[in-house]
Amino acid sequence: MPYKGNVEYAQARKMREKNTHLYRLAHWPIWIWVFFLAPGPLTFALFAHGFGRNNLTWLGLVLVGTAVAALRGQLPGAEPGPYILRFDEDKPNPLYRRVCYTFAWNAVVSFALLNLVGLFIAAVTGFWYMKQIYNFGYLPLCLTILLLGLGGMLPRVGSSTKGEGTERRYFYGSVWAVTISQTILLVLWKILPQTRVASWVKLGIFVGVLVVTGLAAYRGKLPRTRPIVPGELMVAD
Repeated sequence: MPYKGNVEYAQARKMREKNTHLYRLAHWPIWIWVFFLAPGPLTFALFAHGFGRNNLTWLGLVLVGTAVAALRGQLPGAEPGPYILRFDEDKPNPLYRRVCYTFAWNAVVSFALLNLVGLFIAAVTGFWYMKQIYNFGYLPLCLTILLLGLGGMLPRVGSSTKGEGTERRYFYGSVWAVTISQTILLVLWKILPQTRVASWVKLGIFVGVLVVTGLAAYRGKLPRTRPIVPGELMVAD
């Protein structure tokens, strides 16, 4: 199906030769969150029981690791200057970008999919098995995504940056859809009772928000979800 949404023109984008300190600092919390979420069962325990010692220990390790990477310019967005300047240039994709975006895809896909499965089971059976789902389902799903990233089969994690102008929109579109729907689901979890009817309501709203935001991203209505049409220069975030 041909794309009929909004587009951006590379030559119309403002060129940026270096990233400001504020710009680099603003990207650090993003990667803290991505890697903090990596141990799925530990993250489930955080939302189920609150911030524990294991969460604090892991957060400390993530803070140190991402801070060192950011200072060395090896976190996407935290580089001294933009790595990608020509969107259609066949340029090697650095290892740190491939690793970071692979783990970002894990954060985007795994939690949304596991929560969707848990909601569906609760709506159908009336019982919640979220702890079991995360304990036994997260690792195989995470490993699958990491293997796909290792093989360069996910957007933004390939060996080349040639498709960046299109692949970035898949990434940001997924981030928008999952972030908005998961936030709404968390609010519903707090305010609605743990009944089968409420589970169906949560499931319907969760899926509905995923679909609506996904369609909005597909049409280029959300920030950074428009394909970049070939032109002269661009800066990829």
